[in-house]
Parts: sequence; C-alpha cells; structure tokens
Amino acid sequence: MIRLAANLSMLFNEHDFLDRFAAAGQAGFRGVEYLFPYAYAPETLRGLLEANALEQVLFNLPPGDWEAGERGLASLPGREGEFRDSVVEALRYAQALDCPRVHAMAGLLPADGDRHEARATHHATYIDNLRFAAREAAKVGREVLIEPINTRDMPGFFLSRQAQAMAVLEEVAEPNLRLQFDLYHCQIMDGDLTRHLERQFSAIGHVQIAGVPERHEPDVGEVHYPALFDCLEALGYTGWIGCEYRPTGDTRQGLGWGRDFGLLPC
Repeated sequence: MIRLAANLSMLFNEHDFLDRFAAAGQAGFRGVEYLFPYAYAPETLRGLLEANALEQVLFNLPPGDWEAGERGLASLPGREGEFRDSVVEALRYAQALDCPRVHAMAGLLPADGDRHEARATHHATYIDNLRFAAREAAKVGREVLIEPINTRDMPGFFLSRQAQAMAVLEEVAEPNLRLQFDLYHCQIMDGDLTRHLERQFSAIGHVQIAGVPERHEPDVGEVHYPALFDCLEALGYTGWIGCEYRPTGDTRQGLGWGRDFGLLPC
C-alpha cells in the first residue's frame, strides 16, 4: 500500500512552518518529512506530530552553512569533527521525534581547481564518515540514507548517480546504510526508472517523487507515476513516499493528483 508523506519544506508554504503540520494532516497525509528540524525544540515538533496524528519519516543531518551555499558535510575533507557532531545532533532529534531514518547529504566538490583530483579525497572522507554515521545510528535503531542529487539543481554535488550510490553502499557495508531513491533526481541523471527500482530495490530505504522537469506536482511532466507506484507495490515496498515537489499554486488545490491516483482523500 502506497503511503504518502508531505515534505513540509516544499508543501504548504502558504502557512508558517509550524502550521504546516496541521495543514498536512487536514489534507490526508499521515507522514511528514522536511529538510531540517534544528530551528525548533524537539518537544515542539513532537507535540505537533502527535496533535495531528502524523509520523516523522525523514529529515537531514545538519548541512553545514546552508545560507552560504553548503549542501552537506559527509564528503568534505577537514570537516570530519563537524560531521560527527552533526550525527550526534541528528540522532538526538530522531529519537525525540521517533523518526526511523536520517539523510546524510554528501556535500559539494570544490568549485575551483581539479574536481577529478578532489573527488578521490572526497570519496575517502565520505566512506569513513558514512561508516561512522551508520554505526552510531545502529546503536539507537536508526537508518542513515544517502541520496544521489542531480547536478542541474545542485551543481557540483558529490553524489549524483545511482551506480555511484550503490558502489558506496557496497563499500561501506553497513546494513543500516540505505538508499534514498528520489525518482525526480534519477530521471534527470539516469532515466530508466523502472529498471533502476527493480535492480536497487533491496537497498531502498525511502522514496521521493516530483514531476519532471520542473519539480511540480507528480501528475505533470514526463514521468508516469501510476506505473511506478504499481512497480513499487509489485516489488513489495512498504515504506513512505515523500512528496518533495514545488506546488504550482496553492498546495491543497494542487493535491487533486493524490485523489486521482487514489492515494489522498482530498
């Protein structure tokens, strides 16, 4: 059975962030995800989840200086101590919010100099950091996810292709390190969505969706999501599907696709 989670960093932006929990619940969502919880006390967020009968299904580790353009710490040489602190902080929130998984953003390669040469150093750092994160998360029963992100939206992002992600999972070799499979990013970078789902299914810990190419509602664009939902159900996927898209207008009015696909009551 397909279960949809509202990404509150993108959906319901008509409301202040803390009011988006109620808006998501009223629209029929039973799960939520978002980029970062750290601006709010975990007790505040836990209260909103409980008041609106919602499950927290995912959020990201602290990403470094987001406003300055940083997009994660996991592969950044020289930032290992900061990354380890970010793991501790994320797991503190995960336990408080009863969230089973967190995403460790890989970070950006340097904009200047030889990116090919830098990649080897970033890779070694990435492997060590992910191994640390997975082992710490295992102590409290959580998963760590990695996500390939397309380089059109995020130029220079270290992890951008499915094959690269699968190789990293194999090298780290920790059972609770899993793949965050964003169908939007995969379509832009790799295509062949059904076959990627089939080949990588055993590694998938979370799925996200958006229309391609504009990242709007999933019933708009070049991807036929009903077929992919059928594929996921046939494969036996029982996790959440995060709706990580930018609504073309009012979020609630744009949720007709959920009704049409038989996934939301509104």
